[in-house]
Amino acid sequence: MYSKGPKPQIIMVAAFDGWNDADQCATDVIRQLVSHYPSVEVGHINRDGYYDYQVSRPIQCSIQGFRRILWPQTTFYDISISDTLHILAQLGPEPNYGWLEYCRESLRLAEEFEVTHIYTLGAMFADCPHTRPLPLEITVEGNGADQSVEYSGPIGIPHVLDAAADEEGFDTTSIWVSVPKYLGNDLCPQGTLQLMETLNQQIDFKLDLGDLPRKAEQWRARASLLTQNNPELEHFVSELEHEYDMNERAKAIAASGSPAVQQLVSEAESFLRDYPHDKE
Repeated sequence: MYSKGPKPQIIMVAAFDGWNDADQCATDVIRQLVSHYPSVEVGHINRDGYYDYQVSRPIQCSIQGFRRILWPQTTFYDISISDTLHILAQLGPEPNYGWLEYCRESLRLAEEFEVTHIYTLGAMFADCPHTRPLPLEITVEGNGADQSVEYSGPIGIPHVLDAAADEEGFDTTSIWVSVPKYLGNDLCPQGTLQLMETLNQQIDFKLDLGDLPRKAEQWRARASLLTQNNPELEHFVSELEHEYDMNERAKAIAASGSPAVQQLVSEAESFLRDYPHDKE
């Protein structure tokens, strides 16, 4: 499978269409990697038993004049990043059924490829401003990591795969980005860019970002134009900006142990006094 010489490190990166993939930010990371590096399909998870076809519908298309039906399925790619690094990429719709068996199938392939670390990617909608770096959450498990999982609530297949991988002894890292809910379901290259940049930091390797920085800049420009033409939305975004900046200042103060906490509290109280509340 690999050229002569030392065997490359193999990591697994997984992303899933659907509930876990706001604006396709996570799955576009896999598509970016597949399109920019030599890639080979090395495995699939069969469709039967995992998908509700009224939710994840098959697609009909014409290939050289012949009808083809493409069924929902998960595809694994061996992506050759360098002589020292390969990525086993998992891409497919979130399954509707059989999540535990689906995860077991995924991990069997990870074991076959001797994967050293599993990274799951996700994206969610949130109230966050497009004019600031998008919020990121990183959870590391295994490898001696002692990081409590504070989130409580509904989860998707990336969380279940993380938990199953951790039980099987894999080191795992979960990376999630939040994207502005007020912009709707358009693609968000800024989210994909930040996921890739964070993945770069985690694996200590500079992956090819392609034209993502340019697309992200265009996305921010379009979003700013949209808000400028909508006074209510512009006001809403300014409130999100203020809240974001306050949170960032609070983090900086907490990290530095600065005595300026009282000043921050005063600013927060002033903001709350000026915040418009709906009258009953």
